[in-house]
Amino acid sequence: MGEPASIGPDIIVKLAQKLPAHPLMIIGDRDLLQERAKQMQLPFNHDSFQFHHIPLNKPCTAGKLDVANANYVLKTLEIAAFACLDKQYDAVVTCPVNKQIINDAGVNFSGQTEFFAKLCHSNLPVMMLTTPGLHVALVTTHLPLTEVPAAITSPRLEDIIKILCCDLKKRFGINQPKILVCGLNPHAGEGGYLGREEIEVISPTLDKLRNKGYHLTGPVAADTAFSEKNLAQHDVVLAMYHDQGLPVLKYKGFTQAANITLGLSIIRTSVDHGTALEIAGSGYADENSLRYAINTAADMVKHSQ
Repeated sequence: MGEPASIGPDIIVKLAQKLPAHPLMIIGDRDLLQERAKQMQLPFNHDSFQFHHIPLNKPCTAGKLDVANANYVLKTLEIAAFACLDKQYDAVVTCPVNKQIINDAGVNFSGQTEFFAKLCHSNLPVMMLTTPGLHVALVTTHLPLTEVPAAITSPRLEDIIKILCCDLKKRFGINQPKILVCGLNPHAGEGGYLGREEIEVISPTLDKLRNKGYHLTGPVAADTAFSEKNLAQHDVVLAMYHDQGLPVLKYKGFTQAANITLGLSIIRTSVDHGTALEIAGSGYADENSLRYAINTAADMVKHSQ
């Protein structure tokens, strides 16, 4: 259910108006959904879903964060992850959480991607977002821009490409993944005049992997990577940092996109948006990203069988 004060409960209530064709277990406070449905003036039938009822630590108001419920949010994520690890569920789909309020509660929390990786004992989770016609994966995720260049090492880049290829085969049925790799700097460094990461780290790593049979193009300038011709010839774009790749994907498919964590022993997808506290409880939140994340998870389950 995600952050209880967010639009997470809203989009679940709206999802219940036209359910996907998949059996769903909601992990969270059942009474909160009933209250939010009443606030939104929408019907809500408990029988629409199965429930693992986790009571809130403290009653919440839509749009108003409360540090008292931070541990509630983490508990729901833990229950979902462990139930998937125990094969009780096929996949976990998450609504948005608020990083700041969890950190305010004294928990070092950089994001759900990293949180699930720790629970699954994964050393290197890979974030990939998907919308019809475009997959975008990231080399670095939730880092300040000043820390990005140092984080792009040859071992990290090599491991991420291997995980990306493995999961595209295993979870998406793509037998020979073709990856378009962005450079870090403008114009992919322009021969070293605009940065040397492409020369010293990215290109040598890609050459090493090409010699092992990986289908890689790049490094290419990010400003031209997302052309229709490039996308038609590749299965995924690998961006070097968060805001290099995700703005393009969200422009192309906002509300019709899902966030996927690769490199885990479980299937995990998420909505592609944040908590949107300013509209929580108003009824304006769009549930289609949640619907797309559920359908994406179901497709990944099918390919994994």
